[in-house]
Amino acid sequence: MKRIVLVFSAVIAFTAASYAQGGFRLGAKLGANLNKIEGQSFKDGFDLSYHLGGFAEIDFNKKWGIQPELLWNQTTGRRSNFNTLYPTVTNPNGAEKVKLDYLSIPILLRYNVGNMLTLNAGPQFGILLNEDKTLLQNGQSAFKNGDFSMVFGGQLNFNFLRIYGRYNIGLQNINDIDNRDKWTNQQIQFGLGLRL
Repeated sequence: MKRIVLVFSAVIAFTAASYAQGGFRLGAKLGANLNKIEGQSFKDGFDLSYHLGGFAEIDFNKKWGIQPELLWNQTTGRRSNFNTLYPTVTNPNGAEKVKLDYLSIPILLRYNVGNMLTLNAGPQFGILLNEDKTLLQNGQSAFKNGDFSMVFGGQLNFNFLRIYGRYNIGLQNINDIDNRDKWTNQQIQFGLGLRL
């Protein structure tokens, strides 16, 4: 994980030096997640959680740029007919709710529609951080260590303030037990960013 953070920092530093004339801005952000784990084992519907982290806005010209981010991102889901599909699997702490914490690294393409509106799209890589990732009594992992998703959204740009909304759709099966039920993350994010 240290390597990923170092590579991410190096990419931002290199790109900032290369495109200093086009525009380079750093900032911090926080917001709410409406998320669910899609699959037969989990209840349909979104749960509330949150995210926080930092971002860089790197403009190549007035219209195009990239926006790499580093976020601590929480995903939650509620078990539904989990015990029907996996009768030998139990949650050691007995909770119905499953909470997964990710270090998310979105690398978004930016398109500035005007001075105030920016559209974003791109891939997001997630690294599972929390130790409570198991539903199995013997400690076997129930969830894969990584996640890959696509992000689509928009952002309102004020002088130092950013207001954004986006949709993250998981493309990777995060079920690490077997292939009987495909689990994917889905997330709607709303938040505020502060340009430094």
